[in-house]
Amino acid sequence: MNEIEQKIKDYILNEFLPGEDPALLTDSVQLVRGGILDSIATLKLAGFLEEEFHIKLEAHEMSADHLNTIPQIVALVESKQKA
Repeated sequence: MNEIEQKIKDYILNEFLPGEDPALLTDSVQLVRGGILDSIATLKLAGFLEEEFHIKLEAHEMSADHLNTIPQIVALVESKQKA
C-alpha cells in the first residue's frame, strides 16, 4: 500500500467509519454507490484530498465516477499530481 492510499483509507475510516474493522475497507468497497459517502461526505472527502495532496478537483470529478472506490480515488490523486 502506498502513502497516498494509506492516507485516504485512514481518513475514510476516521471520518466516516469510526470503529469499523480497517480490514473491511477493501479495494472493492463502493463508497458512494454503497451508501458510505453521501453528498456532504463526498464534498468533505474532496476537500481533504485537495488540502492533503495539494491538488484541485473539478466539479465533475467529485462524483461516484471518480470517488467510489479506494483505487479510483488514488488514481485521481496521482493523475492530478502529475498534471
